[in-house]
Amino acid sequence: MEWVRRRAGSLLGLGLVGGLVWTTVVTLSMPGWYDPSADCARKVGADDAFARTSWFPPSANCVSGDEVRQYMSTTRSVVLSVVGVLLLILIATGLILTLRRLTGEPGPIRTGDDLKRRRRSHLTFGALDMGVAFAFVTFLNAFAIVFGGLPGTILFLVTALVGLSAFGTMLDRHMGPLPSSALDSRRRGTLAGLATFGIVFAATTVSGQLPFFRFWAVPLSAIAYAAITATQWSRATHPATLATD
Repeated sequence: MEWVRRRAGSLLGLGLVGGLVWTTVVTLSMPGWYDPSADCARKVGADDAFARTSWFPPSANCVSGDEVRQYMSTTRSVVLSVVGVLLLILIATGLILTLRRLTGEPGPIRTGDDLKRRRRSHLTFGALDMGVAFAFVTFLNAFAIVFGGLPGTILFLVTALVGLSAFGTMLDRHMGPLPSSALDSRRRGTLAGLATFGIVFAATTVSGQLPFFRFWAVPLSAIAYAAITATQWSRATHPATLATD
């Protein structure tokens, strides 16, 4: 069980990636989202055919008058249903264990010299790294919505939040304020990742461009992350400065 707790992030990441793949497979097993009636018309051979779909359990039928024909086979529907349940269990377990790590043992305190250089690296290279990460998030946003529908969009949101939190934690661990513990890095990194996503999401909403992020989200995420980490550095180093004085 201890090994499972240590690998909580890996379990969650595996479940989320698997979930995105699952939504893509389900979407591709259904009539095309752009013109489902045309796909059903080819399947049934009737121009008045229309699609009737369900995400859980995954199923797709083509209806023409009183005739109903399967678009997705029963075997595929059962297999996708079982895989979907297993992925939900994996995601829920990983999410619970990951959240519990935010209240776990702090671990040893790390110290270091040349904090000014470390802070400068965090605010510049860390912000650039976050911008690169958000470029991938922007691409994943479009991919998840187009190929995953509503379930894919929900999974994208969870994946983006978890991924940016983990990335923020990694950046904080390598370039964040010192002295610090592993728990401090997890909390600061999680906050920085969530807040960065929240700022970009709010700006996209205000601009009326949801559900798709635009590429201006990349520089905005870098600027937002730099501002957030600058505040974290200020709060972390200010008490030390007062004590020295």
